Formats: sequence, C-alpha cells, structure tokens
Amino acid sequence: MDLKREQLQGLYEHSPWIVEQALARGPHPTLAAFKRACAEVLDAAGREAQLALIRAHPELVGKAAVLTAESRAEQAAAGLGACSPEEYARLQQLNRDYHARFGWPFILAVRGPRGTGLSRTQIIETFARRLDGHPDWEFAECLRQIHRIAELRLAELVGERIDDGEWVWDRAEDLARHSEVDDGLTVTYLTPAHQACAQDLAAWMREAGFDRVEIDAVGNVVGIYDGQDAQAPRLLTGSHYDTVRHGGKYDGRLGVLVPMAVVRALRAAGERPKHGLEVVAFAEEEGQRYPATFLAASALTGGFDPAWLDQTDTQGVTMREAMQAAGLPARMEAIAALKRDPARYRGFVELHIEQGPVLDALNLPLGVVTSINGSHRYTGELIGQASHAGTTPMGATRRDAATAAAELVLAVERLASALPGAVGTVGQLQVPNGSINVVPGRCRFSLDLRAPDDATRDRLRDEVLHALQAIAARRGLRFTLEPTLAAHAAPSHPAWQARWEAAVQSLGLPVFHLPSGAGHDAMKLHERLPQAMLFVRGGNAGISHNPLESITAHDAQLCVDAFRALLNAP
Repeated sequence: MDLKREQLQGLYEHSPWIVEQALARGPHPTLAAFKRACAEVLDAAGREAQLALIRAHPELVGKAAVLTAESRAEQAAAGLGACSPEEYARLQQLNRDYHARFGWPFILAVRGPRGTGLSRTQIIETFARRLDGHPDWEFAECLRQIHRIAELRLAELVGERIDDGEWVWDRAEDLARHSEVDDGLTVTYLTPAHQACAQDLAAWMREAGFDRVEIDAVGNVVGIYDGQDAQAPRLLTGSHYDTVRHGGKYDGRLGVLVPMAVVRALRAAGERPKHGLEVVAFAEEEGQRYPATFLAASALTGGFDPAWLDQTDTQGVTMREAMQAAGLPARMEAIAALKRDPARYRGFVELHIEQGPVLDALNLPLGVVTSINGSHRYTGELIGQASHAGTTPMGATRRDAATAAAELVLAVERLASALPGAVGTVGQLQVPNGSINVVPGRCRFSLDLRAPDDATRDRLRDEVLHALQAIAARRGLRFTLEPTLAAHAAPSHPAWQARWEAAVQSLGLPVFHLPSGAGHDAMKLHERLPQAMLFVRGGNAGISHNPLESITAHDAQLCVDAFRALLNAP
C-alpha cells in the first residue's frame, strides 16, 4: 500500500507519532497490515503514552474549540450538534460523571460498526452502560474505540470499499427483524419467526446467484454454487440461524451470510471456483425449544434420533407436530435421506464470531481455531443437615451444604486454571427453601468442564470429582451427581487449519491460534468430515448470546476476503 505520511497525520487525535512509527515498520501490503502496525505501536508505547492519547480526545458535545476537523465531522454526522436540551444536559452530566470516575474523557467511535453513525439514543445508552465498567476494562475499551475511529478515518482518506462487508452487516440487521419477542432477538426452532428467517435466507441465496436452493426436511436452508467441475467434491460450510433467547445478531448467522456474500461476488464477476460450494444454514443448534441440540447438523451426519420427533416443548407441542405445522414431512425416511456422503465433500469449514474476549483484547480481527473444546456437564446436589443458624456452633458440628458448594466452586477454578486450555464453571447454585437464619442442608449445583482435547477434559473431570468427594467426606456430607452431557473435543484438521492460516496471512494479518470454548455445528460435522473454523472478533469485549453482540462492517469484509482466499486454495 502506498500510504503518505502527510495524508495520515489526523488518524490518531493530536498523535501523529503512531502513524509515523507504524509507517517505519513497513512496507505494508494491505490496509489491514498497516492498521495492525498502528495497534502494535500503541501497545508497545506503554500506559503513560496511551493515557496521553486518550486525554487528547475531546468530550462528546464538548467545547467546539478543542475539536479537530475530524472529530467535528464525526460528531456532526452522529447528530450531536442537534441535541435536544434534555439530551445535551444528559451528555454533559455523563461527561462529568465519567471523568470523575475514570479521570479521562469518554471515547466512542460515534460512526458505529457500520460506519454510518450511531443515533443519539444509542450513544447515550452506551455512555451510561460504560460508566459502570471496571477502570482497567474501560481504559482498554477507549483504546479499542480509538483504533476504530482511526480505521474509519483511514477508509475515508483512501476511498476504501467494503461493499461485501456492508452487505453482510446489513443482512444480519435485516434478519434480526424476525423475533418471537418485541424486546430482543429470540428465534427458536420452527416458530413463525424461525420460518420467516428461512424464507429470507433462501431468497437471498437465490438473489446472490446460487445454482440450487432448497429448504430441506428439517428446515435447513441449503444453497449450492457449482464449481468448474460440477461433479467434483464440494466444500461444505455454514452455521445456524436459530438463536438463544434474547441473543445476538451474529452468532451462527455470520457463518451463513459470509459465504453467501462470496457467492454473490463470484456470480457478479462471472467466476466459478475450481471446487463447488455448499452452504447450509442449519435450522437448530442452540437447543432452546427442544433438548435435541444439533438436530439439524445431525441430519447431515446420519445421527438424527427418531425419538426426537416425540419430544415436546413447554407448550406440549411435539417436534413432529411443529414440523408438520411448518410444512415439513416429519418422516424419518425424509430426514434420513439428508445424510451426506463424505466422498462428495472436501471438508467442512465454519466461520463464527468468537463469543469471547480474546481477539478483541488483542485488537486482532481474525483468529484460527485449533480445536473445539470437549466437555463434561453434570447437575448435582450436596446434602448436609439444615439447622438453626444461631444455635449451631461453627466447625465440625455444622454440615453446611452451601459452604461445601462454595469450596467446590473454588476447587473447580483452581483445577481448571492449572490445565492448559481448560475451563471450569459452576454456573448454577441453589439452596432449596433457603432461609436467612437456617444453615443450608442442601445445595444444588451444576458443573461445566471443558478442554481442547479429550485427555485434558477427562483429567479435569477426574480431578474435580475427586475434590468433590474429598470435600463431602471432610464435611460429613453426601452428594448426588448426574451427567447431562459428554462431548468429544473436535481438533481442527491440519490441512484445513493450514488453509485458514494462509487465508489470514494473505490479508496481511498475523496468524493467531485459539481454541473454541463454545460448541458449534462443526463439532457434529467433525464426525464425518475434516473440519476447521475461523473466528472473527466481537465488539464489547466479545460478548455473545447477548443483544450487545457486535461486529464491524470492516471485519465482515475481512471475513469475506479470507473465505474467498480459502475457497481458491488448493
């Protein structure tokens, strides 16, 4: 990239040294490489220089005299110059409260993840939410917002086009208009909102130029774009379009929309890849309406359990009845016919939002997944003796189930932290019929133990169960433990992982490896096909399964470019 120093002086507010040092690290083959160099310069500068950069920024709706031309244009584009008296007063109060709490000005890329501007309501809501943040997190978030501001300024200076990324971002917004609730995004299997999503996806696939599009017997939306040899093995890809309750707009759906954007671009250019592409928008992955998690992917692997058809939801509707109401055949012979022949496919790849904070914290847009964690899950109960809180002495005479559970929580944290890549969570704790003046006699709990390989997963399980036994014995308690899930780890196939790595490198970005702590459709396809995944960072510290889940159109463009490079790889 031919980037001129004079052209870029205003990228970072009153701080041309960042650009100068980044340019000195060149040459930079891509804009992504230059932006990465800027991030590395700022990372290496230390906290004092970073704090000076943050303090170089003006307050929102602050004094016009201290605004650079770039800041003035950005705040005007967000409509901050047209605040109502109430909005102006609210922002001024937030400025005062924020500075009193953190000691620096609030920083937000007011042009937002799409680049077209946040509304004043969105800005005020974000301001109020971040006021409650931890100072360390807020410091890092200010730096991330500064890099986003610089990214948008750079795009404008050089006339960068991110049409594909904007198409992906816009389609995710469009799809989110279908929901079962008015106050968030909830789309569960075969509800009217779910069926509306399927119809939109099918229509967009046809518009994009897929050769064949169908909604199959379990509700998967399937699009095929033939390669130069229509009979040669295809690459299989996709993700899910259902959501958790009050979930985010990109979990799963990004992995459907990105390959759709690739086909759209290929069709517009009149190009055919050497190998064809089959995109599957999986109808179900989250297990929200029925407990048959991965039922959509299971149909492709031949693992769909006929007993699932008789499962009922909370309203007493069986899966069979829901299928019939949606116009699906609800017959096992039709579902069994969806099983894919591995000989017809090169492999399965999935692109997904990270659903975690790692990439966002490192200011890296993409990460290559090494393995999808295997897991063990349990529900259990510690059983002691309920007794009077005032008359039961401390010590061995107390058989307190809640303190035993607390000890178990700390043991899980300690044991998981000692094993590479492992994580352990006690997500549920409940004292049945608990009272403020009663020593808890029972405490229910859950265990979620995960690791990137089965050996580590099983070692963590064994150590946690040994700790549970020791805690109960020492405290004179007994316990029950019921396994609810045992999922094998799914390591990435070396050849496909290497193709993702080459795709990331082709964008001028460093290759960063990380495991997936969450489950994905790729876990199921792993049973039949070689698989590998690519992660894209999520905003707001990578939060997912949450309305705050976010990506930028620029990162969506990098996803499209990486996927296109992967599709062309030998």
